[in-house]
Amino acid sequence: MSDGTAPRCRLYLISPERIEHPAIFAEALRAALECGDVAAFQLRLKDASDDAIGRAADTLRPVCQQRGVAFFMNDRPDLAKRYDCDGVHVGQDDMPYADARRIVGESRQIGVTCKDSRHLAMEAAEAGADYVAFGAFFPSTTKTVTTPAPLDILRWWSELMEVPCVAIGGITVGNCRPLVEAGADFLAVAGGVWNHPDGPEAAVRAFNAILTGS
Repeated sequence: MSDGTAPRCRLYLISPERIEHPAIFAEALRAALECGDVAAFQLRLKDASDDAIGRAADTLRPVCQQRGVAFFMNDRPDLAKRYDCDGVHVGQDDMPYADARRIVGESRQIGVTCKDSRHLAMEAAEAGADYVAFGAFFPSTTKTVTTPAPLDILRWWSELMEVPCVAIGGITVGNCRPLVEAGADFLAVAGGVWNHPDGPEAAVRAFNAILTGS
C-alpha cells in the first residue's frame, strides 16, 4: 500500500456491511476515490453469500485498481485469490497468517487484526504480515468493540517497527487527529466516510485535508 513517497498517514476505506447493488455503489466509490488520496479499499460483506461477494469484487476491484488503490478482501483468503484481489485482511478468529499466506501466495498482501495486543502484533510482523491493525479506538457502528485500544500502542509500534500499522474502529473526521499524531500509518474508515453528513466525497476531502496538514 505504499506509493513510494515520504511516509504519511493515508486513508484505508472499508466497505459498508451491505452492498445491495454493486453497480450503483461502484459509482459512489468512484466518486469518493476521485476526491482525494486513498491507499486501499477493503470489501467487508459479513452476511453475504460467496456469489454475492464475488459479484461485488468483480464490480468494485477495477474501480480501485484503475486508480492505484489496493483492493483487499476481508476474512477470506480463498476469495481474495479467486477474485484476484491485491490482498486479504484476516482477524484473530478467521485464520492464522501462515495459512492465509499459503492460500494467497507471496504476491498478495496480508493484514492482520491485532486488537489491543502488542504480543499479537509482534507475532504477525515476525511471521511476515504486510501490516498490523490495532483497534477499536472509538465506539464503532460496524462491530461490537470488545477490546478498546489505547493511543499508546500506536506510539509504541511506530517507534519500534517498520511494518505499517492501521488504526481502526469508529474513526471519523472529527476524532482522527490523535491517531495520526500517535503514528498510525493508515486510518481504516467505514461509517466515517459512507455515513458522513455531507456524503462520502466530502468525507474523503476532509480526511485528506487533515492527513496532509492542509
